[in-house]
Amino acid sequence: MSAHGEGKTAGSGWTVSEIPSLAGRRALITGANSGIGYHAALELARKGAHVLMACRNKDKGDAALARLWDAVPGASAEVVLLDLASLESVCSFGAEQLLLGEPLDLLINNAGVMAPKKRQQTADGFEMQFGTNVLGHFVLTAVLLPALVRAAADGVERPRVVTLASIAHKQGRINFDDLLSAKSYGPMVAYRQSKLADLMFAFELDRRLRAAEPPICRVMSVAAHPGVANTNLFQVGEFSPVERVVRRGFGMAIGAWLSTEEQGALPTLFAATSPDVADGGYYGPQGLLEMRGGDVGPAKVAPQTLDQAAAARLWSECERLTGISLL
Repeated sequence: MSAHGEGKTAGSGWTVSEIPSLAGRRALITGANSGIGYHAALELARKGAHVLMACRNKDKGDAALARLWDAVPGASAEVVLLDLASLESVCSFGAEQLLLGEPLDLLINNAGVMAPKKRQQTADGFEMQFGTNVLGHFVLTAVLLPALVRAAADGVERPRVVTLASIAHKQGRINFDDLLSAKSYGPMVAYRQSKLADLMFAFELDRRLRAAEPPICRVMSVAAHPGVANTNLFQVGEFSPVERVVRRGFGMAIGAWLSTEEQGALPTLFAATSPDVADGGYYGPQGLLEMRGGDVGPAKVAPQTLDQAAAARLWSECERLTGISLL
């Protein structure tokens, strides 16, 4: 059975100092130009990994890379352009990466869209949150799987896919009759569904990987959530001036009471690097209601996440909608 919340905790006050050397390993992080993605990239680079900072916007990516180099002179990192809201972009990017013939040791599916007020669509006509958070990462994982398998065959350490979920998944439901919110759109309803789908994807990927033949079965699938961190997810979007002030104020309150971006990145970094991580594990902060805390450990999983029949159906829907098969 998949471990989900099982396995060791990180121990009191797990910190980035416990990340082992990552010299010679390649890591790709989506949404690495800001927030949790940036801080994950920073710490992985600090430990010697070659970090591919996947971003939609070149200028923002270059600015983040310059910031990273200021913090870690000589770090091995580069910006790669990737738009998860375009399947053409994802597939082209994957093809370019595979042509390099390089292994990929770590794929962190981090980027996300949170609760735009009005229903928006991706380049392929999918609702923006489901299309980006779920389908974009589904296809990215599929097209980069050969590089992960190469790392599984060549490396001593097992490669990992880390998918970012959220405590919001607990209120989520998969509406198979309206996955893309075409009939009815609610910003948080769609967001919760996308984060539940991300977590179900991580668990279903784990099951399928472990059922596969070597070396595919050496690839790990795990998940993490940041708790509630003061990231730009709270402020980016089409909001009225009043809503922007409220969201900015909420972000300031979070910064004072809950987690910083650096703290929010700890569960991702733990899931990506700790030897204590189990196949199919799900990790998050251990503080109040899993919203914050200096410790990292197994996170709580909502019952609907464990519906394997629904997970298999969701997987099939992802394949049908994208035209891309994965395992």
